[in-house]
Amino acid sequence: MGHGSSGCVVKGFIVDISIVVPIFNEEENIPHLHAEIVAALADLLPEYEIIYVDDGSVDNSFALLKNIAREDPRVKVIRFRRNFGQTAAMVAGFAAATGRVMVPMDGDLQNDPTDIPRLLAKIDEGYDVVSGWRKDRMDAFFNRKLPSIIANHLISRLTGVHLHDYGCTLKAYRREVLDGINLYGEMHRFVPALASQVGARMTEIPVSHRHRLHGASKYGLSRTMRVILDLMTVKFLLNYSTKPIQMFGKMGIYTLVAAFISGGTTLYMKLFENTSMNRNPLFILTALLFFMGIQFIVLGLLGELSARTYYETQGKSIYVVKETVNLG
Repeated sequence: MGHGSSGCVVKGFIVDISIVVPIFNEEENIPHLHAEIVAALADLLPEYEIIYVDDGSVDNSFALLKNIAREDPRVKVIRFRRNFGQTAAMVAGFAAATGRVMVPMDGDLQNDPTDIPRLLAKIDEGYDVVSGWRKDRMDAFFNRKLPSIIANHLISRLTGVHLHDYGCTLKAYRREVLDGINLYGEMHRFVPALASQVGARMTEIPVSHRHRLHGASKYGLSRTMRVILDLMTVKFLLNYSTKPIQMFGKMGIYTLVAAFISGGTTLYMKLFENTSMNRNPLFILTALLFFMGIQFIVLGLLGELSARTYYETQGKSIYVVKETVNLG
């Protein structure tokens, strides 16, 4: 397979598929996981590849993956020098993949590989992104499910892309959607939202979610703050990456208006209520709001310069073309 591969079709399915699996200390799960993936794809997809990314495991995970790669030519293994996180592992897997459709999934056996053909069937219907929804999630409620419910609602509200389960790793993407997206931090969960920026057509289907049989979860409440910060980044990228003055300029204007209101109130209290200005906290607030307003506007102007430098020096376009007809 390669970037120029047209792909084969069996029973209506696109078969040029890359399965990307981040691995971090999953030695007990790896043999079962690989066997399940192969079994799930055996009848439908004779042409596929599996890319395992060892995210700095300190157990026997890499040795097991290396042995699997020796026995199965469809397997690629990437090993990090240390733990860089799930997003970095997925980015490395996507970069090494050759398939026209990318399917990331977790390496802990909680995702069910038998759901992969169902995702691919939706891709074959014309969708660019198919997101898995762990409708019956097998995790603890208070420290896993409840934060996830809140986060999914918040992400959907802020991005305008309404999904039940942003955190489910099991998804399917067309390559051209991922080619225009750069991921950092914990931003792998926001790919559907970022894909909406390039006009991707997406849907969501319920997928199985199983109890973890071996090992312990590597993720918990500790990454909640990182996710919130990345959500702020995504919101900015979706709405203001090419027009930062619209965000910071508005904030500056609103702040200056508040400064004039505060200043006017201070002056009124001085003239009609004989309140000393140097003892009136509104006078200090007026000065603070005025300087903040100026700073927001200046920040927006600097952002405009940075955006122009970024797009013009790298030859990036502020739009995405899907296809053209008779342009010569």
